Amino acid sequence: MTRMTPAALRLLDAASDLFYTRGIHAVGVDLIAEVAGTTKKTLYDRFGSKDALVALYLQRRFERWQAHVETWLAEHGRGPVQVLDALESWLADNTRGCAFVNAHAELGRADHPAVAVIRAEKDWVRELYERLAPDAGAALHLLHEGVIVATSVAGHADAMRHARAAAQRLLDPAQRV
Repeated sequence: MTRMTPAALRLLDAASDLFYTRGIHAVGVDLIAEVAGTTKKTLYDRFGSKDALVALYLQRRFERWQAHVETWLAEHGRGPVQVLDALESWLADNTRGCAFVNAHAELGRADHPAVAVIRAEKDWVRELYERLAPDAGAALHLLHEGVIVATSVAGHADAMRHARAAAQRLLDPAQRV
């Protein structure tokens, strides 16, 4: 990310929190500027548009998510189950589910600048599982996405336990159907 002024960082921080907790469409630029202690003019001067700010919010979130996973894997071992463990750790502080899925549901148009970021995050997660478990990567990615929904939307407290058990079955050739 390019170097930003203190005002731009405050705007991005405010927007990031507001977009994730309240939703992109529910948050206007007036509120973002107010929370950041700046003006709408500063927001437009620094980012050009709300759409560009949304894309930057998601890009920064993607970078934080990647760093979280890579740090977790470096500390706990590089395996697909450890990716699920990293996800569980991430979800402890991110109870509204996947910011990328939430954003995609709200944006509703393929030409929005954030769509490329959303797709890049989904591709990165899928490719990570495919690198760690070539024979089961695609299925593990689907488990990953499903456990986010089951935990955050459906409120199933045992979703991660079931996802880990399913992952173990996918990874154990003796248990494959």
